[in-house]
Amino acid sequence: MPEIIVIDDPLSPEEHINLGVAYETKGEYDNAIKEYKVAAKGLPVAYLYLGNVYFRKNELAEAEKYYKKAIEKDKRNADAYNNLAWLYYKKGENLDEAESLVSRAIELDPLKRDIYQDTLEKIRDENASGTLVVVPSGP
Repeated sequence: MPEIIVIDDPLSPEEHINLGVAYETKGEYDNAIKEYKVAAKGLPVAYLYLGNVYFRKNELAEAEKYYKKAIEKDKRNADAYNNLAWLYYKKGENLDEAESLVSRAIELDPLKRDIYQDTLEKIRDENASGTLVVVPSGP
């Protein structure tokens, strides 16, 4: 049987994200990862999706790596800051940094303040150091 070679990817990065989400929803995490990695070549938000799927797989070192990459590629990605903070909370480590990360998320996207505030409160409850982080007020 002849082999068909596709030179140009017919899908956009957004379409790869959508395909990845469909795979992830069905629990096909490895297929989702493949799609998100392709999408990441043209769409930095795909690193957030990679972090999320690795988090779901409980591969926390990989999740952390991709959340950090999402922040590196887009310093205004509030969800990446929040999700990295949540990861640290779940691991019970770097809680002071987690507070700073989620505070930054609130600063970047005040419309999601309630969601991020929940993360912050859980981290503060867990954090035995008693560090006070001033959270900017919303509009």
